[in-house]
Amino acid sequence: MQLETVFAEPTRRVGGGWIAFFAAAWLGIWMAQLTPIQLLLPLQIENRVHTENWVDSVVAFGVISGIAGVAALVTFPLTGALSDRSTSRWGRRRPFIAGGALLFAVALMLLGIQSSLVGIGVFWTLSIIGFCILTASLTAVISDQVVVGQRGYVSGWLSAPQAIGTILGLVLVTTVFTAQFAGYLVVAVLLVLLVAPFCIWMPDARLPPEARARVTARAFVDGFWINPKRHPDFGFTLLSRVLVNTGNALGTALLLYFLTFGLNDSTPEDDLIVLTLIYMVFVIIASLGAGALSDRLERRRAFVFAASALQAVAALLLAFVPNLTVAMVAAGLLGLGYGCFLSVDQALATQVLPDPVTRGKDLGIMNIATAVPQAMAPLLGAGVVALFGGFTGLFVLSALFAFAGALAVARVKSVR
Repeated sequence: MQLETVFAEPTRRVGGGWIAFFAAAWLGIWMAQLTPIQLLLPLQIENRVHTENWVDSVVAFGVISGIAGVAALVTFPLTGALSDRSTSRWGRRRPFIAGGALLFAVALMLLGIQSSLVGIGVFWTLSIIGFCILTASLTAVISDQVVVGQRGYVSGWLSAPQAIGTILGLVLVTTVFTAQFAGYLVVAVLLVLLVAPFCIWMPDARLPPEARARVTARAFVDGFWINPKRHPDFGFTLLSRVLVNTGNALGTALLLYFLTFGLNDSTPEDDLIVLTLIYMVFVIIASLGAGALSDRLERRRAFVFAASALQAVAALLLAFVPNLTVAMVAAGLLGLGYGCFLSVDQALATQVLPDPVTRGKDLGIMNIATAVPQAMAPLLGAGVVALFGGFTGLFVLSALFAFAGALAVARVKSVR
C-alpha cells in the first residue's frame, strides 16, 4: 500500500452498501450509549441512593457522568493518535473499532449487575472508554474514505441513527427487557451485532511500518495541542462544538428528572418515549435533509449557525413555559436543530483539520467536544438544579451555551 494512498484525500464516492453498514453501526452505538443515559442509568442510581430528596439522585448521576467525562477527555485523542500510527495488517481503524465495541459491550453487561454506586461508576466509565475508542476510529473513517462533496450526506447517516437508536432502546427496555440486567444486555448485544458488518466489510488501508513517523514521548504529547492562532478555523469549530453539545446535553440529560419532578408527571417514562419519538422524527428529517443540502450548496457554516439558534429557542421554551405540550414543541425544535448540527458540523469538522496524516488524532480532539459535554453536563446541570431548586436555570443555561456556539461558528472563515 503506497503511503500517498493512505493519507490522500479520497476521490471516489462511497456506495450504498458502505453507507448502510455505516448507519447500522451508528444505530447500535447510539442505542448502547443513550439508552443508559436517558433511562437505565438514572433509574439504577435512583434505586441505590434511597433518599426522599430527588436532588440527591440528580447529583449522584451527575458525579458518575462527570467521572466518565474525564476518562473520555483522555481516551478520544489518544485513540485517534494511536490509530493514525497503527501498522496492523487489519488496517489502521479496524482493530480499534472492534476492540472498542467489545469493551463497550462487556462493560455494559457488567454494569447491569452492579448494586453499589462505586460499581456503577467504574463500569459506566469503562463503557464510555469503549465508546470513545470505537467512535474515535469510526469518525476518522469519514475523512479517510468519503469525498468532501459527500460528507454532509454521509454524516447525516451518523446522526439520524441517534434518534432511532434512542427510541428503539427505550421501547425495548420499557416493554420487553424490563429487568435491569436484561436492559443492559440487549443494548450490548445489539451494539456488537450492528457494528460487526461494517467493521468486517469496510476497506481499511494499512500503514506500512516504514512509513510510521518516529516521535519522542514529548512530541507525541505535544501533538495533542493544536494552536488556535495557527489554525483558527479548527479552534472556532471545536469551541462551537463544545458549546452547542453542552447546551444540548443540559437540555436533554436530565429530561426524565424534569418530567418526574419539574412537571410532576404521573407517567414520566411513557412521556419520555413520546418526547423522544417527536425528537427522533425531526432529527432524521433535519440530519439527512440538511446534510445533503449542505453538500449541494457547498455551505456548512450557515447551517450550523441556524441549528445552534434553534436549539437555544427550544431550551428557552422549556425554561419559561414548563408544561408537557410545550415540551413536545420544544422536542421538535430541538430535533430540527440538533439533527442539522450533527450532520453538517461533522462535515465541517473534516474540512478544517490541520494535517491529513493526523486525521484520527485531530478528529479525536473534535470528538471530545461531543462526548465530554454529554458526560459532564449532568454534573453541571445537577449543580444548577440543586442551586436554584428547579429546572428553569438549567434550561436558560442550555440556551446560553447554544447561542454562544452559534456565535463561535460564525468566526470560521475557510469553509462557507
